[in-house]
Amino acid sequence: MDYDKALEVVEELTRFGINLGLERITAMLDLLDNPQDKLQVVHIGGTNGKGSTAAMLAAVLQKAGYRVGTYTSPHLVSYTERYVINGKKISPEDFAALVKELIAVFAEVKRKSGEAPTQFEVLTALAFLYFYRQKVDILLLEVGLGGDIDSTNVVKKPLLSVVTNVSMEHEDYLGSTLEEIAEKKSGIIKERCPVVTASTEEKVLSVLRARARELKASLYEVSKEVCWRAISETDRGQVFSATTQRCDYGEISLSLWGDHQIINAATAILSLEILTEKGFRVSREQIKKGLAKVVWPGRLELISTAPVVIIDGAHNPAGMEMLAQWLEKRKKGVRKVILVIGMLADKDRSKAAALLDPLVDSVYITKPLSPRAGEWRELAGFFSGEKDKVKVAEELSLALKGACQEAEPGDMVLVTGSLYLIGEARSFLLNTQKG
Repeated sequence: MDYDKALEVVEELTRFGINLGLERITAMLDLLDNPQDKLQVVHIGGTNGKGSTAAMLAAVLQKAGYRVGTYTSPHLVSYTERYVINGKKISPEDFAALVKELIAVFAEVKRKSGEAPTQFEVLTALAFLYFYRQKVDILLLEVGLGGDIDSTNVVKKPLLSVVTNVSMEHEDYLGSTLEEIAEKKSGIIKERCPVVTASTEEKVLSVLRARARELKASLYEVSKEVCWRAISETDRGQVFSATTQRCDYGEISLSLWGDHQIINAATAILSLEILTEKGFRVSREQIKKGLAKVVWPGRLELISTAPVVIIDGAHNPAGMEMLAQWLEKRKKGVRKVILVIGMLADKDRSKAAALLDPLVDSVYITKPLSPRAGEWRELAGFFSGEKDKVKVAEELSLALKGACQEAEPGDMVLVTGSLYLIGEARSFLLNTQKG
């Protein structure tokens, strides 16, 4: 089986949609001799910041000399982005070989569980198999949706669980209140396994604390354990200071923008300190060097300087709030902000527009490359101002070209919305630069 055929198989699995539960993945992993039980795992859940936190942990642990696997989702351009070891993606050949191996157990999975496996279950089983065979020292495992009955939650005893934060999202699956969503996400907390959270929302913390007490799991709250302060923003990131009960880190360079990334960095620092208690050897200097070099594409990422083009996958309300906070500060040094945005129909388009509208001078509405785009043009109606402020271009390439042509020295082009859109935009812009 070649890579293109493997992609056909994986894409075909989308017909089973989202079907939460652990019966199918458990049956599949049983047939594969349960590779997940043979891995050392940090399980990372939450609404936003999961991938960024994983990327930070990976950068530091790699600096410390470890062979680090990361499993994240979704991808921006290629499925291979989901499976990374020390910065290197899985090869298309290895991906195809593992898909072929998994196909062989589909029928038995359906016989045992009564249902065919979903796409995410297959991709997750592939992750466990791949990272086990590649003999990683540690696997940073990002939750797909929720926590308690997400496919990744077959890990019985993680080294550490992380719940970055909790806000309203995926209400159809997770619940209609913060407490209900927090309950779902707290499902990754395991008996006597430490847990870190950056949440400061009392409704969320009460749920996490109760779950931790029930399972005799030590709960570490970042806001109580880490003291940090933003110092300055640079052309390629920012500088902040951090102190914990264990160490004064002084000034730290972080190669990512946004106050929320400082919180993610504080979460990573606290998590690393706990991992040192589990036997991992990570120094203060390795933490600082790792954070200075972390890469996480599509999150306030500077793609071009002439014109200045920044892309950010702020695809949910909490993400849009973080983006708006950053833009409000950044706008002081910018002549004009030109926005390119496309959002899926099931996202809160009106809130996104309300947050960004006062901060942007020109808007290009475009269509995300997804069946869930729905009536994508409706987003235009949520922006105010003169009629010529908002333009509509169905093809993303036309929207990007229009925005970049409009940009003059001192302007910023900001591309945001669906991660489907961000992946497509990133590829187009980088290819345009090469051309």
